[in-house]
Amino acid sequence: MGSIHKFFLNDKYIVLDIASGSVHVVDEIIYDLIGDFLSLDESELYKKYALKYDYESIREAISEINALKEDEVLFTEDKRLFKPIYNPDNIVKAMCLHVAHDCNLRCKYCFASQGDFNGKRLLMDEETGKKALDFILKNSGNRKNLEVDFFGGEPLMNFELVKKLVDYGRNEEKKYNKHFRFTITTNGVLLRDDVIDYINENMDNVVLSLDGRKCVNDYMRPTISKKGSYDIIVPKFKKLVDKRGDKDYYIRGTFTNENLDFSQDLMEYYNLGFKKTSIEPVVTDEKEEYAIREEHLEKILNEYEKMSKDYIEIRKKDPDFKFFHFMIDLTQGPCIIKRTVGCGAGSEYVAVTPEGDIYPCHQFVGEEQFKLGNVDEGILNTELRDNFKCSNVFTKEDCYECWARYYCSGGCHANAYYANNDLKKPYKIGCEMEKKRIECAISILANE
Repeated sequence: MGSIHKFFLNDKYIVLDIASGSVHVVDEIIYDLIGDFLSLDESELYKKYALKYDYESIREAISEINALKEDEVLFTEDKRLFKPIYNPDNIVKAMCLHVAHDCNLRCKYCFASQGDFNGKRLLMDEETGKKALDFILKNSGNRKNLEVDFFGGEPLMNFELVKKLVDYGRNEEKKYNKHFRFTITTNGVLLRDDVIDYINENMDNVVLSLDGRKCVNDYMRPTISKKGSYDIIVPKFKKLVDKRGDKDYYIRGTFTNENLDFSQDLMEYYNLGFKKTSIEPVVTDEKEEYAIREEHLEKILNEYEKMSKDYIEIRKKDPDFKFFHFMIDLTQGPCIIKRTVGCGAGSEYVAVTPEGDIYPCHQFVGEEQFKLGNVDEGILNTELRDNFKCSNVFTKEDCYECWARYYCSGGCHANAYYANNDLKKPYKIGCEMEKKRIECAISILANE
């Protein structure tokens, strides 16, 4: 018999049927009885709950639970427990294009060593950039829409190349019957009116890095001269977003143990007028002063719950306001493979450095043992690619019995590696945060 997960949050009793993905908002009596339904027979259920509920209410609850079971939306057997064939043709559909391994900020938590990825400060040249776009065009099979994120360091430090590559991509995509969806991720320091207009015209999405409140952002994201960046970038971000219309963007922040009250940073985004937001936990060595450690977990989980309550109230007034981790697809989409393998790093998704080296994702850049190949010769380390392809909820023992496996898809490969030196061993603190975010997201939908 299949498993369930149940929780009470934001005044809603919620039961999740793990295998089918069905979510039920239920009365307290059903919530209570479901927990014992498989271990107690009917007479034992009546006896256990006789002091709390009357006989007729218990009878009706048992009948309703049985009906849900018969409809295969409760206690569903997980027939998906097999290893799917994932990306057999090794199609690449998304690329993180590192046009600059240099940065004009010196963020304390930067996984890229303040922009140089533990190497030389470099800007990508035009030939390498074009070869990278050629690589994804030629290795994308019958995939029409291709995602390319101009990334760094700070990509605006190589803005002329960005423009040349957009022009090249638009010209070449016609030959292959493809379409590039371009994104740029920027810290905003170099935004000018002409740059803003170009981004808004040519980028399908833009990710704007801001850690929330001025005190938080300026402590973690100083300039080269060790001054705060908040007052420099916030007016520029507001101008970009105001002129962007209905095109996609995200304000993206990072929280560390220095701002475990990060719900206040979400409120800062809202008060600044930003509608599409994200705040991610820092990924770093636990020895770092600002790292998230197990001792911080309880506070973080409570903060997500507080954030969810704030979010419900904000969206009553402003339904356009969105927080990335509280947006959830309860239909889970059509594809079981996608629900089990996650982001596709190292297979469907790759990162390319200024030198043209190919890595599984931006978080692995600079780690030589994770080099997959280069834009001249393609993927050379097929064994490494296969290792990433085989890292999913069916091959990770910790995921196999986890109620959240079809929502988190096994978690982040980089988190797993940097926490445990093993792609197949999930980052436990990250797992607990993700489970809480999923509960919060479902409870928000239940309220809306």
